[in-house]
Amino acid sequence: MSTINKDQIMDESNCSETKVLDEIKEEEEDEDLQNLLVPDVQNLPITPPSAVESNFATFFAIDFMKPAHDQYVYRHANGLCVIGLAPSHVAIKDEGGITAVDFNVGKSDRSEMKVTGKRKKNAQHFESNTALCKISTKNDTYIVRCCVKGSLLEVNQQLIKQPELLNVSADREGYIAIIMPKPADWLKVKASLVSLQEYKKLKEVS
Repeated sequence: MSTINKDQIMDESNCSETKVLDEIKEEEEDEDLQNLLVPDVQNLPITPPSAVESNFATFFAIDFMKPAHDQYVYRHANGLCVIGLAPSHVAIKDEGGITAVDFNVGKSDRSEMKVTGKRKKNAQHFESNTALCKISTKNDTYIVRCCVKGSLLEVNQQLIKQPELLNVSADREGYIAIIMPKPADWLKVKASLVSLQEYKKLKEVS
């Protein structure tokens, strides 16, 4: 057999081997894509994660400045923190629930605050213990605080006309405010917060 024929056979053999490897790789990629698009039903959770669970890390401030003044902090990957009342907050458990929300606290009305542009001009900088609003029940009035040191970007003005949202959807439409802390300030406050799992154990909620 000539040298040319030997080389030709080797080239053809290498081509066939490469073709087989490429086909195997394509099959593996197709299988991976199929697994992504059509996941195994047995591996799916009983209930799909909510938008909050998918996009936010959930923390809680327990007994914040007063017993049973429990608040949640939903932290987004971009640093924004959504502040609201935890299910175990004393006001939610009060007979008749929450009947009024007033953002006029201290020397300013938080609901009149206007933040503009990407640089969030006019944003007010508050400490974690700064009052955000007053919430009232039939029996008492409570102060809701920032929980996180940072810039107040927004308060939920819808609560002024619909305070009942705090009774039925405090963890969604009934959020209190949105705050942007500095990274260093967040690390400090995070150490004082508890995770969702820890909160459930402490408060025995489902």
